[in-house]
Amino acid sequence: MSETHGDSGAHRTRIMGILNVTPDSFSDGGRFEALDTAVAQALQMAEAGADIVDIGGESTRPGYEPIDAASERARVLPVIEAVAPRLAVPISIDTRKAEVAAAAIRAGATMVNDIWGLQRDDAIARVAADADADVVAMHNRDEIDATIDIVDDIRRFFDRSIAIARQAGVRDEKLILDPGIGFGKTLEQNLAAVKRLPEIKALGFRVLLGVSRKSSIGRILDKPVEERLIGTVAMNVWAMRDGVDIIRVHDVAEHVDAREIVSAIEDV
Repeated sequence: MSETHGDSGAHRTRIMGILNVTPDSFSDGGRFEALDTAVAQALQMAEAGADIVDIGGESTRPGYEPIDAASERARVLPVIEAVAPRLAVPISIDTRKAEVAAAAIRAGATMVNDIWGLQRDDAIARVAADADADVVAMHNRDEIDATIDIVDDIRRFFDRSIAIARQAGVRDEKLILDPGIGFGKTLEQNLAAVKRLPEIKALGFRVLLGVSRKSSIGRILDKPVEERLIGTVAMNVWAMRDGVDIIRVHDVAEHVDAREIVSAIEDV
């Protein structure tokens, strides 16, 4: 999924647009619960230049209330079914449940984005493998431990995720690693994970980064969620320069512009 820009062969980061069809997501919860607004947002993100649209039906913000698979399917499937015939870009399903992933794939999704790195539902890797879907395995922790080297922890976690994926039949070129910014980490650990992205890239897989509007940016800038765009762009530009393959964002058009500037400089 990595691409090149212009004639120079420079790396081109892909942009994944976030579409949360939830009442309680930290940034856009409640905005796209209705089917018509969700469909319009998916189409708008693709028009703005999103390379992937990531649809999620369960909030993963701190303190979120888990929902069952039937409720999650009821949120995401009508949206996927409505937009799949109309989108020219891939659809990702943001779920940690194999049952939801399987239903979403049948509806038209071609990527599975799992916040627990394939380690909480034994069947989700097999679901993805059977469909030859792309798989995002995100690093996560149940508890924050400020004493650990977070990148070492990420590498050990990914060792398990990679083994699970391979055993299930997921091809290496289909696997994408996400260091999980904001999940079970201190501010300093989140920043270390971004700064040390080359160490994660060195594992030999594509890497996705999701920092959009997150609390780390809010704490650095002392700004609420709705005022974190510039901070998000700055962090993603840093990651683009380190060769991140995919960035997951709420604000697609702004990141398309940022990517064009980075690519233009790289092409000189």
